[in-house]
Amino acid sequence: MRKALLCSIYLLVYGMTPAVAQGDLRLPAILGDHAVLQRSSDVKLWGWCPSVWTMKVVCSWAPADTVTATPGRNNAWTVVVRTPAKRGPYTIRFIGDKETREIHDILVGEVWLCSGQSNMEYNVKWGVSDAGDALESPDNQDIRWFQPVHASADYPLGDVPGEWKLCTAAEVKDFSAVAYFFGRRLQAQLQTPVGLIGSYWGGTSVQPWTPKEVYEKDTALASLARRIQPSWAPVAGSVIYNAMIYPLTRYCLAGVIWYQGESNNGEPEDYGRLFAGMIRGWRAAFQQDLPFYYVQIAPWSGYPGINGALLREQQAGALSLPKTGMAAIGDLIEDVKELHPSAKRQVGERLANLPLKERYGMSGLQPYFPKFSGLRLRGMEAIVTLSSLGRLNNREKDIRGFEVAGADRMFYPAVVRMEKDGSFIVRSPRVQQPAAVRYCFTNDGRPGLYDINGLPVLPFRTDKW
Repeated sequence: MRKALLCSIYLLVYGMTPAVAQGDLRLPAILGDHAVLQRSSDVKLWGWCPSVWTMKVVCSWAPADTVTATPGRNNAWTVVVRTPAKRGPYTIRFIGDKETREIHDILVGEVWLCSGQSNMEYNVKWGVSDAGDALESPDNQDIRWFQPVHASADYPLGDVPGEWKLCTAAEVKDFSAVAYFFGRRLQAQLQTPVGLIGSYWGGTSVQPWTPKEVYEKDTALASLARRIQPSWAPVAGSVIYNAMIYPLTRYCLAGVIWYQGESNNGEPEDYGRLFAGMIRGWRAAFQQDLPFYYVQIAPWSGYPGINGALLREQQAGALSLPKTGMAAIGDLIEDVKELHPSAKRQVGERLANLPLKERYGMSGLQPYFPKFSGLRLRGMEAIVTLSSLGRLNNREKDIRGFEVAGADRMFYPAVVRMEKDGSFIVRSPRVQQPAAVRYCFTNDGRPGLYDINGLPVLPFRTDKW
């Protein structure tokens, strides 16, 4: 209770217009000791001080270069500095007319924002079934994270409480498992520091994470945002973005990873527009064409109808946006009655493989999941082709997950045969003339087909019924 009260006071005092008293130099929480800045980039450093001051900033990687700034009428100032490629550590001095601040042990590397709801928030101490020996000695000074407190606000805030943590066995227990394994793989492959900003909140829908400017430009999206049902987490459009994302928008990033969607299952066919709007809104707010990689929600038997399948379809559709990528995880689920699967290491690593390939140019990786590419109808048979790297493999005796329907739109489990050319013959004795095929297009469908890299075929349907 005391922590929540202090947080509320902090937000009230340092929220939208962080006015400061004379003689008071303040930095945002994210500019603190142990921070990781994006390497070889023009990064912003900012803060607040009396408007009559002149601010000077000196970075230890370029001690002869002093950058100056004059605060505006709201006492806010911003400077831009060029970060080096070398790791560090470094010190940054902020020199005001009557006060000086220093932040220490600053590294430069790759900085990623990790956001979403409970499956991103799922922390290490809750138990990771596929961790192996990765958590036996996790101490690594080159992996660090900043975890903003849960907060919401009707208007954009200037700051959000939090502090940078070093990756130790004690600290990692409270951090996102997916984000940790994502960062761990990046750091191991790139041999550079990795900073992770873990801004997530369980039970949240996409609407409160979306900037209000998105809704102002698209009245149809604004209408969808207002239709959300009450929840124990904030649901109003933009209120979490205002408090947990907007205060970070001046921080230079390498990209974003996202794991959310379960709380939007009540309106699955609207999710694609809402999700795409949020991605565009974040890119505009950060003034960066950020790579955006996300997790397709896991199979779960608790969704009504086929809402889980419909939402996964909407997530796959968001790949039409540039610089996006999706990791499927249907094969990692042991219990379809569990909304929070404990296999998190492979989720983080599958996400990491996407930027390792696309942003960092590791040519030996193949992070893309096989997917539907074509359908041909022939008598009682439907012939399905899939795009994949090499021949697909089935891990069970029978190929499961396929359904076929005729013009009556009644789907039946299909008997499937793989041909020498890699295509699949799909049929059912109950369907004399096939019209459509679905694969794992149910709430809890788990794939059985994999490519040579062990990646499962994405769920799909050939109809739009």
